[in-house]
Amino acid sequence: MTDNHGSLLLKEVTGVILAGGQSRRFGGGDKFLKELNGTSLIDRIVNRVRPQTDDLIINSNSNALIFKKQNLPVIPDSIKGYAGPLAGVLAGMEWVLKNKSECCWIVTFPSDAPFIPLNCVAKMKVHAEKAKANIVCSASGDRTHPVCALWRVDLANDLRKAMLNEEIRKIDLWTARHRLSVVEFSNQPYDPFFNINRAGDLERAEEILKSNEI
Repeated sequence: MTDNHGSLLLKEVTGVILAGGQSRRFGGGDKFLKELNGTSLIDRIVNRVRPQTDDLIINSNSNALIFKKQNLPVIPDSIKGYAGPLAGVLAGMEWVLKNKSECCWIVTFPSDAPFIPLNCVAKMKVHAEKAKANIVCSASGDRTHPVCALWRVDLANDLRKAMLNEEIRKIDLWTARHRLSVVEFSNQPYDPFFNINRAGDLERAEEILKSNEI
């Protein structure tokens, strides 16, 4: 594995929006289609992260036709059975390896976090270079957000083996094996990684929108 992080960071970064879950805590269905102040969650994520990446794809196990409006490639999990966010990370890595050989990194975002920082990717890239990290995850308010992270795509084979041979599903169990670094974001005046887990969280998100210019 190469350690030439400085030059690698000059290459492309592909964004992957993770929308492959079953939204059980929300009551099922395609949570990312719910609207916040008249705009769907998925559109809010796309609008915030598209300018930060060189390319953008959606990882989802839903019917790809529901993403027609977004006009982005839609890829399902490459490991079946709703194996969690790591399956989406792997699907993103493997898509890049197949379709964008010049790209060395992916950056993942949850599809239910409508306030992702507009400088998120730039800050993680700088941090990756300084820390010589293979994975950089975000944090705010003493909480890490491993689904919002920057990943080297050449970790794909190791991740696939860990998921298939060891049945690893928890992100932290796998990332602990690699050079992981954490970059902190302020959680004031609101947490930029606030996510919509339950129906009531939509109301809280509306309050955040009313109180801040986002």
